[in-house]
Amino acid sequence: MRSVLITGCSSGIGLDAARGLRARGWRVLATCRKEEDCARLRAEGLESFVLDQADGESVAAGAAEALARTGGQLDAVFNNGAFAVPGAVEDIPREAMRAIFETNLIGVHDLTRRLIPAMRARGAGRIVMCSSMLGFVGIPWRGAYVATKFALEGLSDVLRLELRGSGIEVVLIEPGPVTSRIRQNAIANFERWVDWERSALAPLYRATLLRRLYEDRGPDRFELPAAAVTAALIRALEDPRPRLRYRVTVPARAFAILRRVLTGRMLDRILARG
Repeated sequence: MRSVLITGCSSGIGLDAARGLRARGWRVLATCRKEEDCARLRAEGLESFVLDQADGESVAAGAAEALARTGGQLDAVFNNGAFAVPGAVEDIPREAMRAIFETNLIGVHDLTRRLIPAMRARGAGRIVMCSSMLGFVGIPWRGAYVATKFALEGLSDVLRLELRGSGIEVVLIEPGPVTSRIRQNAIANFERWVDWERSALAPLYRATLLRRLYEDRGPDRFELPAAAVTAALIRALEDPRPRLRYRVTVPARAFAILRRVLTGRMLDRILARG
């Protein structure tokens, strides 16, 4: 039975991926940051244990647990866990930027490097990174998240080059708008870190970001369910020769094209609309 470790499985993309891969016969190690979420997944029949990417000891323990459970034969990892801190770049404090990088990049790097030796020993493995269309274009109010995903793209590209000939494939999935709880979860981070009322951009916060965060306006125009990412993940894991990148949703594919064909200022005019 092929095995995969997935992070961030409490909801959204990670949860759908865990369920979808289990249905295809994969042995899924579905990890979450909180034990109560792991207990909920175990109650529905998934293998689950705690792995908090912001905690180095938790990452080390989670990697060791995954390798122990699979006898060192882990086939793949899907680095999905991430969170957002919405707000203007000039209003994101140092501590918030450090926190988001700890989870979205440093924890991903730490977990991946702990799994690579076992994959090298077998001469095979798949490392799939859940990036975003915000890993190649920037949109206002998302600067902290964008910074982590741009960094993840660069890290993945270099890792792929360094693993050439090892039998280990590194693949990026770049979703656009996908149904998840990232917006709802981002509210707590926004309220914790961003003093928007004292910002020079306070009127713009009221007119744009606050409405987007707090008003339930239904799904975005091009939003797809998390199952769309799972479909891309299945190809990334099971294709004998996977693509380097899988772009999910119309906006992700469209902006990849626009970035190639438009000048920087032309693209800026489009992205400035948010």
